Amino acid sequence: MEGTQNRQARRTGWFSIPPRQLFVLDEEHARDETRTLAENAEEQDCPRLAQLLAEDGPSTRFLGAVFDLSPYLRDCARRDPQALEHLFDQTLEERLAALTAAIEAAPFAEENSEGAMMALLRRLKREGHFLIGLGAMSGEAGAEKTVERLSTLACICVRAAVDFLLLDAHRQGKLALPDPARPSQGCGWIVLAMGKLGAGELNFSSDIDLIVLIDPNAPAITDPVDAPDVFVRLTRRLVRLLQDRTEDGYVFRTDLRLRPDPGSTPLAIPVEAALHYYESRGQNWERAAMIKARAIAGDIAAGENFLRELQPYVWRKYLDYAAIADVHSIKRQIHAHKGHGEVTVRGHNVKLGRGGIREIEFFVQTQQLIAGGRFPELRGRGTVEMLGQLSELGWIDEEAASGLAEQYWFLRDVEHAIQMVDDEQTHILPEDDEGLDRIGRMLGMADGKVFAEAFRKALHLVERHYAALFETAPQLSRGVGNLVFTGDGDDPGTLETLSGLGFERASDIGRVIRGWHFGRYRATQSAEARERLTELTPALLEAFGRTRRADEALLRFDEFLSGLPAGIQLFSLLQSNPRLLELLATIMGAAPRLAAIITRRPHVFDGLLDPHLLSELPNRAYLSERLETFLAGGRAFEEVLDRLRIFAAEQKFLIGMRLLTGGIDAERAGKAFSDLADLTIAAAFDAVSEEFALTHGRVPGGRAAILGMGKLGSRELTAGSDVDLILLYDHSADIEESDGGRPLAPSQYYARLTQRLISAVSAPTAEGVLYELDLRLRPSGNKGPVATHIEAFRKYQRSDAWTWEHMALTRARPIGGDESLCGQVSDEVEQIIGMQRDMPTLRKDAVKMRHLIEEEKPPRDIWDLKLIPGGIIDLEFVAQISVLSGKCTAEPRPTRTDTILANLAPDFADRQTSDDLVAAHRLYMSLTQIVRLCLTGPLDPDDVPPGLADLILRTADLPELSVLEAHVKETAAQVRAHFERLLCP
Repeated sequence: MEGTQNRQARRTGWFSIPPRQLFVLDEEHARDETRTLAENAEEQDCPRLAQLLAEDGPSTRFLGAVFDLSPYLRDCARRDPQALEHLFDQTLEERLAALTAAIEAAPFAEENSEGAMMALLRRLKREGHFLIGLGAMSGEAGAEKTVERLSTLACICVRAAVDFLLLDAHRQGKLALPDPARPSQGCGWIVLAMGKLGAGELNFSSDIDLIVLIDPNAPAITDPVDAPDVFVRLTRRLVRLLQDRTEDGYVFRTDLRLRPDPGSTPLAIPVEAALHYYESRGQNWERAAMIKARAIAGDIAAGENFLRELQPYVWRKYLDYAAIADVHSIKRQIHAHKGHGEVTVRGHNVKLGRGGIREIEFFVQTQQLIAGGRFPELRGRGTVEMLGQLSELGWIDEEAASGLAEQYWFLRDVEHAIQMVDDEQTHILPEDDEGLDRIGRMLGMADGKVFAEAFRKALHLVERHYAALFETAPQLSRGVGNLVFTGDGDDPGTLETLSGLGFERASDIGRVIRGWHFGRYRATQSAEARERLTELTPALLEAFGRTRRADEALLRFDEFLSGLPAGIQLFSLLQSNPRLLELLATIMGAAPRLAAIITRRPHVFDGLLDPHLLSELPNRAYLSERLETFLAGGRAFEEVLDRLRIFAAEQKFLIGMRLLTGGIDAERAGKAFSDLADLTIAAAFDAVSEEFALTHGRVPGGRAAILGMGKLGSRELTAGSDVDLILLYDHSADIEESDGGRPLAPSQYYARLTQRLISAVSAPTAEGVLYELDLRLRPSGNKGPVATHIEAFRKYQRSDAWTWEHMALTRARPIGGDESLCGQVSDEVEQIIGMQRDMPTLRKDAVKMRHLIEEEKPPRDIWDLKLIPGGIIDLEFVAQISVLSGKCTAEPRPTRTDTILANLAPDFADRQTSDDLVAAHRLYMSLTQIVRLCLTGPLDPDDVPPGLADLILRTADLPELSVLEAHVKETAAQVRAHFERLLCP
């Protein structure tokens, strides 16, 4: 022990400072990891690291905990133990400075090829990334220092890549650099950092937002006419150099979508064109984005000059009402995912969720937009710095500023921990206990419970300050005005107020509201209910006005009101809970499907009265427990079916509300909708089987299993999905008929049983339809029997099935029926999928099928995400072919499309392709879940309810539909290119 202490005392550099203690998840695993790294260190000539890891000192225990908690940091250390060996001589700050110098020198290396530059940048960035993560976990650097280091690393990497490309263009004669020793000077290529990189607040696994401009008058440009093409090509190479994933990893994912009008402009835009765009067509969200803009690479002087010229656009002396309305629009997007009551920790989105990072950033940004023109002190880029300025100017008190600053950095620490686990660009906390334990321990806490308590406290503090800030900040509203709904006639002042709030048919709306106050509905018949409604009406009308579909929203609310048995509780709740009021307004204005549900079944809204409900994750166990309770006591067959229909409708609504309020993301919603379908269809099948047996008895030795197919099988159902099923059965070989009063032959028995199931699940009743069933994926499709014997299924799939039928089978999953047969069916499906196949034939069949679909069912427009070239079908085909050809490495074999795409074999698709496909699937499914939740039909781009637009943009984390459209087009083009490369023979 004494020798260990002496060696610790003699050490210099980073290892001379004891790190903070971290609590491991698995002591044995931590020891195994340190032993493995010690062996690597020996092999790669890192003697001091090997010696350190053989000891049991604080540094060794710390590294063991890091490698136990963060697979990404563990892999970095395994790959390059020299990164740790350097820290015996240098502090983290000194080593990062040395890496910065090496990156800056990289473009000037002799005989430096693009491939060599890509490899070097990736290795240096990976070491820097690893060290920054180590500093965060050791407590050496807080969140503020961590974001500064990450931003510096990104800026230096971009600058080096730009310098390399400029020198290459100079050597090729495309440019004539005034001073090749300083290639960026006078080059005419301007790279602006936006968002978190512009503000110097980058997160651990963030992509970087850039805008690239051209100064055609720069001295390096030899041919102004040819310059745009030159710089567009250079920009394309810049993106590839930074983000393409190679065996050395990637540098930074790069996003150019914040440039002016990205759907129709080139990647690099002349300065004059950009200035003209912003001054003539620029939106207020673009003004907000430009607050963070910073020139970081290329011709920095020209970039700073551009930003100076843009100042009058960004910082207006006076704020007009249109700008105020747009600020309200930004606020609506922030509130688009708001709920009420308890805040969930499991699965919470640290960035976009309630009480999250975006709320703090949003408040600061809106106040900057409003007052930055008059107060130059509010023109800074940093969030916390501007909170301080707002406090100094008296806009917020010091307690709010310091409280929000403290929670902002805490939430950024949480965000970094989430991303440091696997270097994934996610902001969502784990849903399981071990995952929460991991995050808590990475932050130096004892376990997940301690973390959850601290996290919940932080979110509530942010929410409380956020609400108070908007109450005390200068008001953006000019007041409601007259609202008189007594008597029979219209009050002129009231009509004017209603028109001002956004109602187009003010007189008709006034007549509807008078009907409420006259007690024409049960909900408004009591004097107390009408009194509460009178008090609520101004806030209600303002909320509906903010949907920008005020008339539709109010009329849907009127229909909802007409079905309520009583109103006092609802009116009181809405009056005391503004967020619930906003949520109701969003449903009425943006989500016709949800509005129709609560209008038909007003009692489903009761679920929202429980403040704990939206904080509970609707996993299978949660739904199963509630279904069992809901069905208890239901004896009669029709009563059980009605209870199932009611339960499914309510839970679909509540799952949808969790999605709408940000309580769950699209992936979790798909699983929840699928679990709900599994449970209710299985319960319906059990009830139908019991009822059917009363008349026809049972087939001796008979067993039946339901195979979920399509979106149900892959657990990707949406609120409006049909359900694809196959019913399989088996029975003793010598049985000729069932044993009931009206016996049936086995094939006839199971065919009729299946028809009864279809009727029970799909027939419309007073309580609605449970699910629309589709059995066309059964053997021989509509020509085959509705129920299939397991042997007939086995024979068909092995001898007669088409390739597309085997592709469909990759998503198959038993969801109900006899447990033993379900296991047998699962085994059979695995054997069929594992059959040897000819890869060229597979690819040819898949491409032929895709072309046939394109011919017979062309997409309506770019928003038809399933059918567009490069859309969901392309992704599903790639996933399904990879499974059938044995090119999915995940075990056990997944049925979810995104999981398959994330585990494509390296000899089928490289990591970059896999990442691109997963990102595309995540985008498409996020949009699809929201659209299917809110609308009963397709999305009409020319008639999107503004509230729905807010929700869609919030989901995509993009500022405007035109930017999202450009992103979808770009994503689809990328997916189609991958599809053709992977599948076209």
